[in-house]
Amino acid sequence: MPPVLETRKLSKRFGGFIACNDVSLNIQPGARHALIGPNGAGKTTLINLLSGFLEPGAGEVFLRGENVTRLAQHRRVKRGLVRTFQINQLFAEMTVLESVVLSTCERLGLGWRWWQPVENHVHAVSEATELLSSLHLLDVAQEKVRSLPYGKRRLIEIALALASKPQILLLDEPAAGVPASESRELFERIARLPRDVTILLIEHDMDLVFRFAERITVMVGGALLAEDVPEVIANDRRVKEVYLGEAHDA
Repeated sequence: MPPVLETRKLSKRFGGFIACNDVSLNIQPGARHALIGPNGAGKTTLINLLSGFLEPGAGEVFLRGENVTRLAQHRRVKRGLVRTFQINQLFAEMTVLESVVLSTCERLGLGWRWWQPVENHVHAVSEATELLSSLHLLDVAQEKVRSLPYGKRRLIEIALALASKPQILLLDEPAAGVPASESRELFERIARLPRDVTILLIEHDMDLVFRFAERITVMVGGALLAEDVPEVIANDRRVKEVYLGEAHDA
């Protein structure tokens, strides 16, 4: 099966620092794929290159076979590639429902009508309500985003991304800053997303990664070190030495 997202010899330098070095990566449709590595390994840089937030110095990015290397971020979103950030990007003074309706309206080409009361956007409200229900967020739909605990806000950010109807969802440390008691629930919700959404995520919590991912890619020093199923990665000597330590030594 052809990959839904592919990079070929992707590279990025910041002055003399090589953040991404000759990276070739294939993500299959419906994948639950994790990208791991120590701090400074180049993981977020790679996500930024995939999403169009950064332009590569060399190499190419393909989305369902189309070369999108020089395509702007918003055009990649229109083609179904959506990402979240390490620090959430939310509308703190809006209610949860208003936030998701706004994202839905933007996808439907109705963003310019946002000055109208939210109840005027009947289709968008119905769609947003259904999405919030699927993520078990309907009970906080009328709450201001700023009033919610951090774990819920991370989930709302994912809801905003899903409102764009992505085919590929890039999650940059979705559990960052989330208390351990909430991070497991967050990942359970992510795991239940439909298989027509391909997921590539960065995460530092190895327990969450090994519970969620069906395939894992390890980056070190801007380059790919290893890629395989979780069982093989957990027992890879090189991975243990540079990142996992002996936490998963069988």
